[in-house]
Amino acid sequence: MNTQPWGAIFDWDGVIIDSSRHHEKAWELLAREENLPLPPNAFRLGFGRKNQIIIPEIYRWSSDPAEIERLGNRKETLYRELMAQDELEPLPGVRAWLEALRDAGIPRAIGSSTPRVNLDAALSRLGICELFDAIIAAEDVSLGKPNPEVFLKAAARIERRPECCVVFEDALAGIEAARAGGMRVVGIATTHPPEELTRAHLAVHRMDELSMEQLGGWFGA
Repeated sequence: MNTQPWGAIFDWDGVIIDSSRHHEKAWELLAREENLPLPPNAFRLGFGRKNQIIIPEIYRWSSDPAEIERLGNRKETLYRELMAQDELEPLPGVRAWLEALRDAGIPRAIGSSTPRVNLDAALSRLGICELFDAIIAAEDVSLGKPNPEVFLKAAARIERRPECCVVFEDALAGIEAARAGGMRVVGIATTHPPEELTRAHLAVHRMDELSMEQLGGWFGA
C-alpha cells in the first residue's frame, strides 16, 4: 500500500541496469550496416535521449520520420540481441533500495526514454516487475528529455504531485528534465562522475548509500 506522501521515479539505463556499452555497440553496428558516419562524442551527447532526437539532431543521419523510425527500430533490435548474449543484473544496491521503498509504502515508477519492449524484456529477466507500480516508456511521450513530460506522466501514474517526487537519474538531460518538472533529483554516478552531476540535489555512486529518512526529510516525512 502506498502510504507515504512522496514517490520515486527511476530512469532505466544507467540507473537500474548498466547498459551503456550495449547501446554504444548497437549504434556502432547500425552505423556499419548502413554505412553511416559516427560523429565524435555523439554517443555520450545522446545518452538518455529518445532515438527521435538522437538520429536527426545528434547523429544527423536523417530528418525523414519514416527513416528515423526504421533506423531506431533496427538499433533497438541490435541492442536486445547484444543484451541477450550477456548476464543481466540490476546495478549494485538497486534491488535492496527498491525493496526498501516498497516496504515503506513509497510508490515507484519507471520514467525512461527506452522503448517498452526493451523494458519488458529486461524486467522479466531481472525478476523485478513487481517492484514497480507504473512504467512510462518512450512510446508514452512525444517530447524527449530534457523536456519533463516523461517524469510528469510517471508522477501522475503513481498519483503524486511533481513536487512530491524524487527522480533517480544518471544522464544530464534527465536531470534537467526532472528539475524542469519541479522534482528533486538524485544523480547516480554511473555515466558521469559526481562532480559533473552538479544540477542534481544529491549525487551517489549506488542507491544503497541512501536512507529513507534522508529523502523523506525533503517532504517532511
